[in-house]
Amino acid sequence: MTVRTRVELPSDTAETRRVHMAAFPGPEEADLVDALRRDPAWLPELSLVAVDAREVVIGHALLTRLKIGNGKGLALAPVAVAPEWQRKGVGSAVVRAALTAAAEAGERVVVVLGDPGYYGRFGFAPASEHRISGPYDVPDMYFQVLTLPGADRVPHGVCRYPAPFDEL
Repeated sequence: MTVRTRVELPSDTAETRRVHMAAFPGPEEADLVDALRRDPAWLPELSLVAVDAREVVIGHALLTRLKIGNGKGLALAPVAVAPEWQRKGVGSAVVRAALTAAAEAGERVVVVLGDPGYYGRFGFAPASEHRISGPYDVPDMYFQVLTLPGADRVPHGVCRYPAPFDEL
């Protein structure tokens, strides 16, 4: 099994959409990625894909800009893996690649709304521990934050996601 990660190329757009459509029961996540591509929050260097030996996209992790109080951070969402590649480490590989790219870009903090059992393996912890809250009414354990290496000061306050998230 040969899998590698890289920055998504413009030519990957259709394949990335295919992965999201296959990984989720409806088009919402694929539509979200498309809408984020047109939003000022889009950071092309932080859209990462996993590809197989034939260079076919099999996974995707997206980080986009969001506001945290008076500061800034990144939102990790969505993350998708083609069903035939799930539970083989592809999701972990593409998430790690995205987080590494964010750290190398000098980013300080990433937030995610998701399963603490899954995202905890990357170092995510409840956002409330960092005085960060989300705009969505979810149990505390699901809204999580990861402070990236080299982060000196992490902003605190309420997160404001890019507009396409509110259209879900």
